[in-house]
Amino acid sequence: MIAILGAGESGVGAALLAQAKGLEAFVSDMGQIKPTYKDTLEKHGIDFEEGTHTFDRILAATEIIKSPGIPDKAEIIQWAKTRNIPVISEIEFAGRYSKGKFICISGTNGKTTTTLLIYHLLQTAGYNVALAGNIGESLAAKVIEDEAEYYVVELSSFQLDTMYNFKAHISILLNITPDHLDRYGYDIDNYAQSKLRITQNQTAEDYFIYNEEDALIQKYLGKTNFEGTPIPFGLKQLNSTRAYYLNSFLVTDVQGIRENIDVSGSPLIGKHNKYNMLAAVTAALLAGVEPFRIEEGLSTFKNADHRLQVVGEAQGVTYINDSKATNVEAVWYALEGINKPIVWIAGGVDKGNNYDTLVPLAQEKVKALICLGKENEKLFRAFEEVIPNLDETQSVDEAVQKAKALATAGDVVLLSPACASFDLFQNYEDRGRRFAEAVQKWVLVSSQIIADTPPSLDQNQE
Repeated sequence: MIAILGAGESGVGAALLAQAKGLEAFVSDMGQIKPTYKDTLEKHGIDFEEGTHTFDRILAATEIIKSPGIPDKAEIIQWAKTRNIPVISEIEFAGRYSKGKFICISGTNGKTTTTLLIYHLLQTAGYNVALAGNIGESLAAKVIEDEAEYYVVELSSFQLDTMYNFKAHISILLNITPDHLDRYGYDIDNYAQSKLRITQNQTAEDYFIYNEEDALIQKYLGKTNFEGTPIPFGLKQLNSTRAYYLNSFLVTDVQGIRENIDVSGSPLIGKHNKYNMLAAVTAALLAGVEPFRIEEGLSTFKNADHRLQVVGEAQGVTYINDSKATNVEAVWYALEGINKPIVWIAGGVDKGNNYDTLVPLAQEKVKALICLGKENEKLFRAFEEVIPNLDETQSVDEAVQKAKALATAGDVVLLSPACASFDLFQNYEDRGRRFAEAVQKWVLVSSQIIADTPPSLDQNQE
């Protein structure tokens, strides 16, 4: 019997795959299971419990598949370890049952954008491709039929921690910056080694695409033994660089073939998205996508919500939702990539942030900071000497009203919080949606104001 801890997307997908392969599955969730997932389990006759973990039953399993959100320090996991019961991820389980090739993406920032872009490039080129992993879709559920030639899989460090025999054909590591350190003993070494598990089991026929300009990747890469073919990328060409930029072209040299990809049609902005495109385009080329197809795909790509997403324009001011930017590094990329005066909305639950790296960009580009959170003193202290206008609120509607009053034509109002959202919102998606809704209210009002304004009269007219 296989015990599955967590009845979300990954847990229910694992249960369905287990059943499809003739295995007995028992699903246990300490919380309340969402109705849609409960209906699926009931429909398929899969045994489950909610609101508790029945230890005796779970520890009778031959293997445990756990949700990425359950930490190793959880009591049930500690008991499983004392009894030598293997604890694996849904991704590890799914990998056993697929003949497809896996393109796997990890990194502290940018992995969802890169995952979606690779999927889009392959899909628009006519490939039979599926999307899965940390992006919110179960890989296990998709490999029941196992129809895809390629699976593009976003991987968090939590998923990588419980992956052992899984192998990526193309693995990608975008960056490593301190995050989630509470799960890693507040030790960056542990977190970095977790990220580099993405290279495990690769052979010379596989590829590892990585950012050679990222200091922590360079620091820890030498401590990692892997046999995959390394493909380093960077904004500028060094001796080892296999993908870089030259004017408006992305230049690659993989498999002994040099390609010049015109990226001028891409809607992505910011330095971080240049890195994301380097990784995605390189992966697509390794999968065999033709350069002209890549150029076409880049021009039609639409990023996921809450990632430098333009949500409105009114009276010459552009409003951008970057609610997913929940750490300092992500905000740095947002500020760096916008070349207009910025009214910045930030704040929330501070995760031990050090804002020093943002100070020069704030001094250069930010004309006002509106703190949207319950505790804003740290943000005020960090920026009061470099940003001329500082204000605060606990209402997203009021934040937009304050921003529109401070912004003039040609400015950008940027929600890029650098903090978690749980003080005022359910999650970063809720924060981003409510910001977009508040902006749309103002856009409608603004358009009505313009419609109701009579044309100006020439002084000579009567």
